[in-house]
Amino acid sequence: MSKLNFITPFFIVSNLKDSVSFYVDKLGFEVWYTGPDDDPYWAMVGRGPVSIMLKAIADDIKPIPNHTRHEWAPWDAYISIEEPDALFEEFRSNGTLFRKPLGDNSDGLRGFEVTDADGYVLFFGRPKT
Repeated sequence: MSKLNFITPFFIVSNLKDSVSFYVDKLGFEVWYTGPDDDPYWAMVGRGPVSIMLKAIADDIKPIPNHTRHEWAPWDAYISIEEPDALFEEFRSNGTLFRKPLGDNSDGLRGFEVTDADGYVLFFGRPKT
């Protein structure tokens, strides 16, 4: 059986510069790629093995985060982490605003939620131990 290496969410964004700035300044991601050089409209940002693709398509094509379509689909990405408490403190010290603070949820997970510049919700956490 073939080994799978990773998955990268692909988010449509309103403004590429604002989106990249959020991931870099608030969440500690690095810019892995921005292009094309003459008029950038897409980027890949990452931190460790986690990456996200961001693309500004056109002014009339807006982001549609899952939670805007249905209340039972609150997240656009689940990011598995070993130490949610430590990462929560890191993000808090950067001035990151949280959609839901650190805690244990009804799905048996410990973590927190962050909303990015376009309203996409990222859950950072792990199963409770």
